[in-house]
Amino acid sequence: MSKLPPKRPTLAVYSGTFDPVTNGHIDIVNRALRLFDKVVITIASNANKTPLFSLEERMDMIRKCFIDETERVEVDIISGLLVEYTARRGANAIVRGLRAVSDFDYEMQLALVNRKLEREIDTVFLMAGLRWIFLSSSMVRDVARHGGDVSGLVPPHVRAALKNKFARS
Repeated sequence: MSKLPPKRPTLAVYSGTFDPVTNGHIDIVNRALRLFDKVVITIASNANKTPLFSLEERMDMIRKCFIDETERVEVDIISGLLVEYTARRGANAIVRGLRAVSDFDYEMQLALVNRKLEREIDTVFLMAGLRWIFLSSSMVRDVARHGGDVSGLVPPHVRAALKNKFARS
């Protein structure tokens, strides 16, 4: 009878701009936590984008979403290649959420490049839950910017932050 190797802790990295974090993002993290011991949520710093929320504001909003999972969910800021960050952290996988076939095409190309750069790191695709398949941060920002109700799309503290941000506009 063959013996299974000892289980090693698993770590995954889930990256995005999270401007703002949505219920769809939270769903992906919660599902990733069923597959991995720990998930590091990384906020990508992108010089080509002008975010609504600062990196610190986004970190705070994400941390509040996982207040009961502080041992298993970490939030960090990255710049540079995600796959290099993932390797430095000793993570086993990069988690990517998919909403549509168009997402898959782009994400597959990224996964192949990442695999070429770091053979030991896998990309795990998680389909968005049906409740969230339409949801994106940009859509949430647009609805909030025009005074629409984003309840049910984001956690209450994110809704309040959006309302506060646009009240000052």
